[in-house]
Amino acid sequence: MGKLYEAYVHSFILDKDKDRDFFSHILDLYETEEFQSMGIYPQHGNINRIQHILSVTYVAYTIAQRRKKADVHQTLRGSILHDLFYYDWHVPGDGSHRLHGYRHPGFALKNAIALYPAITEIEKNIIKRHMWPLTPTPPKYLEGFIVSMSDKYCATQEVLLSRIEQYNKKFQRDVALAAEEQRHA
Repeated sequence: MGKLYEAYVHSFILDKDKDRDFFSHILDLYETEEFQSMGIYPQHGNINRIQHILSVTYVAYTIAQRRKKADVHQTLRGSILHDLFYYDWHVPGDGSHRLHGYRHPGFALKNAIALYPAITEIEKNIIKRHMWPLTPTPPKYLEGFIVSMSDKYCATQEVLLSRIEQYNKKFQRDVALAAEEQRHA
């Protein structure tokens, strides 16, 4: 398994006690009612928005830890807020969701500022620019590139899981194996 795939698999078995360092950066945001309310919304395929965000955030965490110049804390804070919008963008006929891919970073940023007024410029930029290159302006900071690429990687995984049965079965086995290994660690 590659490191990103391992991180993606691990994002499905995150544990607040065993993954203390990861959660130390985001727990206050993760436990909010606003964040937890997003579990009802699908993101890609059978993955709900909370799982998508956790996967993106954990993959970004894995990458940011390896980059000496990346601020891990701000990477994770911006990442957990990058899709903080409160609607199902899949609902057909709802004109307010038109151009969702282009518009939702602005909605997420507005909601993030309301939830977390102490948000930094780097965190704001992560949220606002995470859809690059779909949106034309790239992230300004390394942390934004990390989250943008993590988001694309996880979205690709989620589409593969929902459309390729064999891939999904392999993934489910990998998650079960990782969970078993974690229990014995």
